[in-house]
Amino acid sequence: MPLTVLLGDYPHTRPLKEGTVAVDGAECRYPESSPLPPAFARMVRDLAYDICELPMATYLQARDAGIPVTLLPAVLVGSTHHRSLTRLPESPPIGPADLVGRRVGVRAYGQTTGLWVRGWLREEYGVDASDVTWVTTEDVHVAPYVNPSYVVRSGAERVADLLRSHEVDAAVLGPKALGGQGAGLVPLVADAESAGLAWTKRHGTVPANHLLVVRDDVLRDSPDAVRAFYRALEQAIADTTGERADPPAGRAVAAGWSASLRACLEIAGRYALEQHLISRPVDVAAIEKETAFLGT
Repeated sequence: MPLTVLLGDYPHTRPLKEGTVAVDGAECRYPESSPLPPAFARMVRDLAYDICELPMATYLQARDAGIPVTLLPAVLVGSTHHRSLTRLPESPPIGPADLVGRRVGVRAYGQTTGLWVRGWLREEYGVDASDVTWVTTEDVHVAPYVNPSYVVRSGAERVADLLRSHEVDAAVLGPKALGGQGAGLVPLVADAESAGLAWTKRHGTVPANHLLVVRDDVLRDSPDAVRAFYRALEQAIADTTGERADPPAGRAVAAGWSASLRACLEIAGRYALEQHLISRPVDVAAIEKETAFLGT
């Protein structure tokens, strides 16, 4: 049976979808989902695909909930997120430390951009997740998860609408949303780019937004096909280095285990535990051991 592989549209995935990088020994089909987030929910709720791109926070929550998927060590999307915490340009110029006791909009409490933003808020400004009321427009992808008491649901369709209706004081927007619904909004961090780069230097990694997983039954029944796909993805990533965005986003995209990926998973796991997105610590060594079949 062909592998059903759900991937976003990036320079490093197009060679696979277009067939210019072959998957030797396996047939792959690439369904499309626009926008991508509904596909993430279908994967962790219904195991809808054999291999699927998955946000970092969704992967950590899925693993915590015992959903039968295994990480394939690849980062498909990543960047810094100090610019992701925004406000209206005409609103009072509050800073991150001023968010204690305020309301902040976010697509879902389990959104990965929110995970990274809340992480640096605590690290750099002493603002815990529970110090803020998080106002969401969507549910988390992993169905068994229950939001903490400091998370409330809005009837708004888009996060930027929460700002413009003055329902929140600030909003978290992912990379794509910043250039779309978030056009004209300004970051709460005065020099967001420099702050983000300082974070990467301090931690030795770039925050990963989207990883890759395979269903456990597919891995058990068709390990050679999974290996063939992964090798082709490695090749596609290597072949498109010059086509990706400038650092740090371009540098985040990578295949294979590295000190950067290990650090990224460790930090994201710590942030997720602090924010009550998961119930127990993340064992990165165990995750890496599960991928030994790849020979990486």
